[in-house]
Amino acid sequence: MGHDHHHHSRNRQLSRKLIIATTATALFVVAQLIAGYASNSLALIGDAIHNVTDTFALLLAFAAVRLQRRPATREKSYGYHRAGILAAFVNAATLAALTVFLFIEAFNRFRYPAVVNDVAMLITAAAGIVLNVAITFSLRREGRHDVNIRSAVMHMLGDAVSSVGIVIAAILIRTTGVQQWDAGISVLIGILILWSSWGILKESVNLLLEGTPSGIDPATVTQSLGTIPGILGIHHLHIWALGPSMPALSAHLMVGDVPVKSTGRILDEVNALLLRDYNIAHTTIQFEFATCAEDDPYCVSFNVEVGTSQDR
Repeated sequence: MGHDHHHHSRNRQLSRKLIIATTATALFVVAQLIAGYASNSLALIGDAIHNVTDTFALLLAFAAVRLQRRPATREKSYGYHRAGILAAFVNAATLAALTVFLFIEAFNRFRYPAVVNDVAMLITAAAGIVLNVAITFSLRREGRHDVNIRSAVMHMLGDAVSSVGIVIAAILIRTTGVQQWDAGISVLIGILILWSSWGILKESVNLLLEGTPSGIDPATVTQSLGTIPGILGIHHLHIWALGPSMPALSAHLMVGDVPVKSTGRILDEVNALLLRDYNIAHTTIQFEFATCAEDDPYCVSFNVEVGTSQDR
């Protein structure tokens, strides 16, 4: 009960942070678009587009957090935890797609330079740095353990760096008089957006395809389980994620010809080890009262005496 109360309290706190961040970002988008068109700066307009996706990212993150709090149903026995992974995928894919527009506009600006108001660029970008850094720091702790929040944090961090680039472009335009610095920085912003979104896109696709979460090595998990007395072999080991930072595991454990009641102790030790070492709290374990068959390529048998394993 205490753990559930702490979890819900943490979710409510995170929801408040996301609401504040979304509101502040949306208001800044309006100001940045006005400044971008008034100053004729493609870099500012491009960064405003980035901020639009930031607002969308924060809204998706907020929606995912609320969905994840909904209880499981008969039809959705795992609940709505996968909503966070789906939100991360949509965020990253949208961000990557919008860079195409930025690259096309930058190319046109290289061919046909436009006069830019560097003072408006400088002031607006400086405000953007303050806003995005503040939001990034407020969500950084939650982002370490949740790919959904981490995708939103990467949006904000990327936009902070983009704003730094705009400040540099404004200074270079003012000191050199070369208007193409605006388009050049826009290209760099697009590259940064692609780089920041790629890791999140790759991880979210992996989790949506039931891949093993990053940071967990199935071979290492197998070796760890082999150290528990009574386990003679393992096969059909699967590790996936129910949602952000919620890994799950299923496996068949070979225990030989032993009484059924003796498996209770083994199950307790298995669950304790998985939770302690790999943060895996959801497990489905099937005991098999046999050893690995000689022709089973998916079974790993253990030498109980020396604690080593051998792939069959």
